[in-house]
Amino acid sequence: MALYSDVVMDHFRNPRNVGVIEDANGIGEEGNAVCGDIMKIYLKINDDEIIEDVKFETFGCTSAIASSSMATEMIKGKPVSEALELSNKAVAEALQGLPENKMHCSVLAEEAIKKAIEDYQSRKNK
Repeated sequence: MALYSDVVMDHFRNPRNVGVIEDANGIGEEGNAVCGDIMKIYLKINDDEIIEDVKFETFGCTSAIASSSMATEMIKGKPVSEALELSNKAVAEALQGLPENKMHCSVLAEEAIKKAIEDYQSRKNK
């Protein structure tokens, strides 16, 4: 059996939404000190609280890059309230599974998105 699913390998080799949003109104960063993975999520949220655009920068392994790519695809075009519901398990399922010792990568994606939304909300309330 292969270590990674075809979906993981596709998102690793052809990651979606890579880059920076210069005028992002929500930015979140999460890292794992043990493995060294770092994930940064940029959100552009409109007045109706819809995520118009999302980009990521990830320094990490195959699972970290694939999780970032998949998570951004899952929240793009969605309301903020729905993006807040995204779980690491949903990301891993969409990737057709991750090795147990790599599940923390999907947690990084969930946490970075939540931090970006918290950043958006704090900027909005200022």
